[in-house]
Amino acid sequence: MNIDPSTTKYLVKAKLSADGIVEKPDVVGAIFGQTEGLLGDELDLRDLQKSGRIGRIEVDVHSRQGKSEGQILIPSSLDQVETVILASALETIDRVGPCKAKINVESIEDVRVVKREKIIERARELLTDLIKQSKTSGIDLTESVRRSVQVEEITYYGKDRLPAGPNVAESDAIIVVEGRSDVLNLLKSGIKNAIAVEGTNVPKTIMDLSKERVITAFVDGDRGGELILRELFQVAEVDFVARAPRAHEVEELTQKQIMKCLRNKIPGDQFMEMYGLELEGNGKDKEKRSEQRADKVERLERFEKAEKDDREREEKEEQREPKEREPRQEREPRGERHERRERRERDEGRQEREPRGERERPPMEEKELEERKPASRKQLSAAQEKYKGMINEMSSTSKARIIDAKGGILKEVVVKELVNTLKEEKEPVSAVVFDGIITQRILDLASDLKIGTIVGTKMGNITKQPAGIDIWSKDDLN
Repeated sequence: MNIDPSTTKYLVKAKLSADGIVEKPDVVGAIFGQTEGLLGDELDLRDLQKSGRIGRIEVDVHSRQGKSEGQILIPSSLDQVETVILASALETIDRVGPCKAKINVESIEDVRVVKREKIIERARELLTDLIKQSKTSGIDLTESVRRSVQVEEITYYGKDRLPAGPNVAESDAIIVVEGRSDVLNLLKSGIKNAIAVEGTNVPKTIMDLSKERVITAFVDGDRGGELILRELFQVAEVDFVARAPRAHEVEELTQKQIMKCLRNKIPGDQFMEMYGLELEGNGKDKEKRSEQRADKVERLERFEKAEKDDREREEKEEQREPKEREPRQEREPRGERHERRERRERDEGRQEREPRGERERPPMEEKELEERKPASRKQLSAAQEKYKGMINEMSSTSKARIIDAKGGILKEVVVKELVNTLKEEKEPVSAVVFDGIITQRILDLASDLKIGTIVGTKMGNITKQPAGIDIWSKDDLN
């Protein structure tokens, strides 16, 4: 139905019900015929319509099962009193054509109010767009270009087309995050080996990657992050776990916060032991997965150590080169310089103070000489020397040894089963040596079981240290 906007201040809406089949002309005729002379000459519908104070009467009628229903719209430019009188007159109509009928006025709308609401809504939308444009124009050009490059660096990895950084395909260690925005935020901080799971249902691409690469799960510090971690531990091999601060998301962290969270990551087995999670499968499957995880971590540590040594060697060479006046190719060989120095020392009589074996030692690299120099050793007791040997031998195995009162090895178990084994152990235990982080839970259990010594890889967040327990980390003994 089309309403004439030029004559509309108010809009009368009425509902029609008729016992029979009627059409639009019948309804319009009944309105004009049965209200004629009812309201006086001033409110005669025909005169009001001719003068333009009443618009075209619109009727929409539908017939069904011998009855008709419809809606009547009458636009009015009269004042409020005249409009409501006219609307009330419609309800006096009791017949339309040959059929009994009834008309009920549902509402009288002030069209100007509706228009104002539309104006306000549209103005709000326009203002929002204008503010966005102003913000965009005020962004630093350097930051804008950097963001565009970071977005371009995002790739899609695997058959599942997961959002990932450009280095995921080559890196030996990858970071698994929740969504695309997390990958973007890590790219902003210079981390290019992140990949997103895109939901709580972990894709097969992540499962396959976890078998070959060292996986660090970096999730939000909320309930959703915990659920994703549980899912990852069930279907994939998670080597390390890093979490955003409580009630924070990875996508909103600053670069400093991201680096701090990744530095404070903990091994996957340790995380499962702390939160009481269990791997699926039997004991052999669990042990196999634990060994595979240890092999991957050990391989990555060797690779990182080699890279670090290469970088340090290059830095030393770069620092030495500016100080050397002679061209590099004309330098005297290291072995000849060493022999010449020994001859000079021998001429001065220093060879009498040196052991014979030391004088006859062939020339060696300076680095090798430094490694052979006797280091200052810590004064350790016999028991500490024994624990030192054990903790060094168990490096990267994720295992624990339970020592009896005589100093012998009572049992050797994986770290995640250590707590349950200690609770079930009936023989007296004097010490525990394990390849893992020393937590408050371990110390509290040791205090309850009267265990005298705890030796671990490093110390965790200890809030209360029980009395009567010797606690040693790997760095303390080495």
